[in-house]
Amino acid sequence: MPHVTLETLPDYARFLIAAAEGAAGQFPVRRAVRLPGLELIAHLDPGALAGALGQAFIEAEGDPRDSRQCRIFIGHPGIGDMPKPASWDDAHFTEHGFARKLAEAGLRGHHYHDLDFWQVYDPARRIGVQLMRSPDAFPPWEQGSPLRAFLHWEYAARGMRLAHAGTLGLDGRGVLLAGAGGAGKSGTVVAGLLNGLDSVGDDYVLIDLSGGVTARPLFSILKQDPPGFARLGLERRLGTGRPLNWQGKHAFHIHEIAPRPVGESLDICALLVPHVSGGKTSSIAPISRKDAIIALAPSGIAQMPGERESGFRFFSDLTRLLPCYRISLGSRPGEIAATIADFLVRSAR
Repeated sequence: MPHVTLETLPDYARFLIAAAEGAAGQFPVRRAVRLPGLELIAHLDPGALAGALGQAFIEAEGDPRDSRQCRIFIGHPGIGDMPKPASWDDAHFTEHGFARKLAEAGLRGHHYHDLDFWQVYDPARRIGVQLMRSPDAFPPWEQGSPLRAFLHWEYAARGMRLAHAGTLGLDGRGVLLAGAGGAGKSGTVVAGLLNGLDSVGDDYVLIDLSGGVTARPLFSILKQDPPGFARLGLERRLGTGRPLNWQGKHAFHIHEIAPRPVGESLDICALLVPHVSGGKTSSIAPISRKDAIIALAPSGIAQMPGERESGFRFFSDLTRLLPCYRISLGSRPGEIAATIADFLVRSAR
């Protein structure tokens, strides 16, 4: 198995891209996904990941000829001359140093060194490679938001950003919901959808700051742990026989509970940071930009490899553009949704 150091990293990234292009005709499956301003073409083997690519996205409307195209090869030894993944040979592995070295060469990438799982991307050519030991040797979260890192790099090159946040809206205007795990973000999104509000996604949404703050949909997957699944009444609506994912949560699709088809975008008017208060009713109160950035930026940057400095600038700009609030969540899903709906109506006046 070859070994890679920080100094040889750019050469190895270029080698992987060339190897994938050389084997292009030997990938058995081709998936095309239409996303905002982007046609994603993935080449891979049949299996769970191919299935996820067909189900995990909210596809965009419109003519694909108006979109840019990027190609991602999801390979492993056994497809053409695709090599075995290299191992990391430096004494220490730091994600920041890894990303900086590739950026100096005009490339992007990430390496899960405990899995020998490589992702490299050339944003100038819009071509990338995900190299694994075998067809199923991907991290467990990859099925819920497949190729998330490549989308992050492609959109970041255009000045946009994937945010680890949820959304809720009404009549085209919405709020961004941000917070650490367990804060109530996903439960709030589901509560809103079950009670008449719209959403362009939970977990990861595409944020564009070029004309205000706009959120656009990418992934269709929603998740709830078993207590939340029961509390929100999802057992009655979706049934009880669904397996749990790698986090011990039920995964389902936004269209299964959304009151209307998912829209192309939401104009974001505020950032809300959910807090499980234990009270009976919900309330919304202003918070500082500092508290808002703490809720929004760390997970968004940690879960999106590379571009750390640009990420902090982006989220800083975002919190300057938006008023920021804490929503203390009550105990009833319908009341939470009504509180957010009333906030959206009042903020539009």
